[in-house]
Amino acid sequence: MAENVTPIGRLLKPHGIKGEMTLLFDRRSYSDIDVSYYFLEIDGIFVPFFVEEIRFTNDTTARVKFEGVDDVATATRYADLRVYLPKESLTVADEETETGWDFFVGYTIIDQTLGNLGVVEAVDNATMNVLFAVKRNNSEYLIPATEDFILEIDEQEKILHVDLPQGLIEESTE
Repeated sequence: MAENVTPIGRLLKPHGIKGEMTLLFDRRSYSDIDVSYYFLEIDGIFVPFFVEEIRFTNDTTARVKFEGVDDVATATRYADLRVYLPKESLTVADEETETGWDFFVGYTIIDQTLGNLGVVEAVDNATMNVLFAVKRNNSEYLIPATEDFILEIDEQEKILHVDLPQGLIEESTE
């Protein structure tokens, strides 16, 4: 079954008390796919979860309510799980048309000096200087999204290797 599905995002924390969860899509194009169910991998088995309601909060994030998930305790069991769709639901065109910095939402940023800085939670493009909103533990950073700092992009592992200027991030990233 694993060869028939593609990871398209992950569930974050529950939202509210009625079982709603935040779904973070790996790519903007994945959020455009209209489906009635998603697969969650539970103990190595891909289990379909039918969508009762979905509301988008931005291009890559939605609040999803699955059938049978009606309270915070149940929703919490599924937090941090990867979300999958059947490969036939995806098209090569969707993958090829993905552009922009939003592509890196969900990527881990690793600086060659400071190490793991955290995961790109969002992209702030409200100003001319686009920024990655990066979160690690209880720390949040805004890192300029510029090709000048990028050393390597590992799409398979979802890692962005960077070389940030000294002093841009506080040295205490532990």
